[in-house]
Amino acid sequence: MPNIKSAKKRVKVAEKKNLRNRMIKSAMRTTVKKFEAGIANGSADAALLSATAANIDHAAAKGVIHKNAANRKKSRLAKRLNQAKAEG
Repeated sequence: MPNIKSAKKRVKVAEKKNLRNRMIKSAMRTTVKKFEAGIANGSADAALLSATAANIDHAAAKGVIHKNAANRKKSRLAKRLNQAKAEG
């Protein structure tokens, strides 16, 4: 446990930011899982992809994931949706 006042504050701030980041990342993962479940049962559409992409962009904007990682995830989801439409 830190003794210096500024170190104590850093611990508190780090815990707060960690909680916020975990919440954002968890929400992002949840929407991605819902999208993937939609693809599996054939109910996925462009609107669901748009909502998922918005959630991924939100995580990138908050710095939880890197901008390129967000774009990669969105691209892969769009690709999967297009493949599912082509098959079914």
